[in-house]
Amino acid sequence: MRLELFRKGNTEHEKQAAELLREAFPQAYGEGPEEEVHSILEEERIAVKAVLKGELVGLIGAIPQYGYTGWELHPLVVRKDLRGRGIGGKLVSLLEEKVAEGGGVTLYLGTDDENGATSLSEGDLFQDPFRKMAEIRNYKGHPYEFYQKMGYIIIGVIPDANGIGKPDIWMAKSLVR
Repeated sequence: MRLELFRKGNTEHEKQAAELLREAFPQAYGEGPEEEVHSILEEERIAVKAVLKGELVGLIGAIPQYGYTGWELHPLVVRKDLRGRGIGGKLVSLLEEKVAEGGGVTLYLGTDDENGATSLSEGDLFQDPFRKMAEIRNYKGHPYEFYQKMGYIIIGVIPDANGIGKPDIWMAKSLVR
């Protein structure tokens, strides 16, 4: 497998990226993931792809925020049949390296819980959110634990961001420590 910066111009990989997004996030990209791929490949952003036997099997992107010191990790996707093999971790690590090279000091992300995958989907998160974040439990393989293994910490939640009982979990990592 090869990891490299993802730039505009490889139309086959752009099509494969759109299909990966559609498959992994049908609620967000079921219609028109090609537009998201074009956004990911904008000049000011950083995108990295994983290629196996000429085929794009994963991608990750980052959006500059706060000038170029804070960056939002968005999106991360690995082909379903290859998940759990370390590709996502390698993509995250290379993206962190590239963001840091460009002056980034913090990388953050939102990871939605739209289907009751964590204990944060239970009850009213407006009541004692910090205790609930500290006591979070994973019920259905929610990716927040993957990000924790990569050194990210939960820094907040947006209660009901995706509807009642469907929070967005915010995580971040310092790139300078």
